Amino acid sequence: MLAGHAVTLLCLTWGAYQSLAVPRVTECSLSCSQGFACKSRVNQNIFNSFCRQPPASMPRSVLGALVLSTAMKCSSPDSCSLLLRVNASLTLHESLQGLEACSTSLDTQEMKCQAVRVPRASRRQAGRQLQVHFDCFEVGVAQALYVTLRTVPHFCGVQLGQQYHTEDCRDEDVGKNVPDCFAEKLSYWVDRSRKVVLVQVPESGGPDYYARLCLKRFTCEDAGTPVLVTGNSISRRVSLPYSQELSCLCLEVWSATTDAVRIQTCPFKDDTESLWDAIHYHPGSQVLSWEPACPMRGRVSLCWRPGPGAHCLELKHSGRPARGKVQYPLVDTQPQLCLKFSTSLGFQVRCPFKQPRFPAWKMTVQPAPAPDRLRVAFFSSSPARFQVCLCHQGKTWPPDCRRLLQATPVPAASGDPTEDPAVAFVDIPRDEACAPSICIQGRRTDVQFSAPQQLCNLQCGWGGGTAQEVEDRGATASACHPGDSSLRLCLTRKTWVPGPTAGMRQGASSHLDSPGLCCEG
Repeated sequence: MLAGHAVTLLCLTWGAYQSLAVPRVTECSLSCSQGFACKSRVNQNIFNSFCRQPPASMPRSVLGALVLSTAMKCSSPDSCSLLLRVNASLTLHESLQGLEACSTSLDTQEMKCQAVRVPRASRRQAGRQLQVHFDCFEVGVAQALYVTLRTVPHFCGVQLGQQYHTEDCRDEDVGKNVPDCFAEKLSYWVDRSRKVVLVQVPESGGPDYYARLCLKRFTCEDAGTPVLVTGNSISRRVSLPYSQELSCLCLEVWSATTDAVRIQTCPFKDDTESLWDAIHYHPGSQVLSWEPACPMRGRVSLCWRPGPGAHCLELKHSGRPARGKVQYPLVDTQPQLCLKFSTSLGFQVRCPFKQPRFPAWKMTVQPAPAPDRLRVAFFSSSPARFQVCLCHQGKTWPPDCRRLLQATPVPAASGDPTEDPAVAFVDIPRDEACAPSICIQGRRTDVQFSAPQQLCNLQCGWGGGTAQEVEDRGATASACHPGDSSLRLCLTRKTWVPGPTAGMRQGASSHLDSPGLCCEG
């Protein structure tokens, strides 16, 4: 079934109509003030593009005025075209041979010029005012023009220029009588189930039109082949298929005439979800990239989300302008590592590594062999390097951290293949780690972007004793981070601990079921 029962008309984008009619003309030809003879001249002298110094007797104000207006020429009541009328005035001088008026389209840079020759007899009437009405220039609807007026020959500094905008389809007279504006009377539907946009011609028929889907970037780039909508054919409906609903995917319709004005509407301008999800990760290079299909302006950064619903804390040196493709090299695949978007379309956070297929490292805190120490161990499915520091828990980010300690790598050893092996550990002073408002923070150091894991407010209940006695004692913590409900307290798990001595010796490790604290990266 078609999505939406109401027909959306392209004309909804237009504003209030103007009430003044555009003047009609049956012909538009060159004319000059009464009593003066002037002739149209084809200017083939390329050197008129270069200026020469005016004679000392010529005033700089020899060009008096440049007046522009729009006229309409109609072959039938609903088949009219727009014309630009150019009126100028100048003061005659013996060195002036004529005038040149040029109209340049600011969209296409196309230039059209007309030149007027003033007969020698008229030039002798120096000081008299001459009014010139140029032949009309053919122009389009809603066209931005720049019109210049200069002398023939071209004298330096003697020139007038004016920017002009022709009426658009919001003008009531233009909208009713110029075929280029009839495209707004076409209607369209969006069938989301079939992924097509349906365009229909009014039953009354009319001129032919082209319709296409395009991606509105710097220009509207083709997203499909333009389709001819024939007003007199039996089938008055065409289907335009699309592959993805994008905010910059627009419907463009224009009359099948030369340089016709194109009317655009974007049916999916509020569909932005696919833009945020354009995230890709390459496991080999560990590069995280975001490349939206539509142009956007704003800022992108990596952030760490401690728990569900928590504010995503921005990582240092990760801010990037949201222009085209954004890449981050050597990114750790932690579930809490996210991309934060602040753009013209709003504020969004996406966490691409929450999917189970991405490996995550874990951090645990256990009693160390030495009675006054705690052991922070890291578990990972692949080799990695880590560091540990003690941080003071506060309301600001980043926290105040000290005592930076590098974790000691653990040699590879056989063990339970269903569990990640321990890859590194570090022993820290128990009294410092168990002090109030202190967090044990672990971070991966062999990547460029990694979010930390924290265990805060440890209520340590360990006394002296061997590692086996840990089973009956243990420790508690408020959470892995304040407000973090996604991280868990591990009461029992297979944890690597050394042999009888605190030193590390290959093959001297064992695994114990022991209570402790863990954070899953």
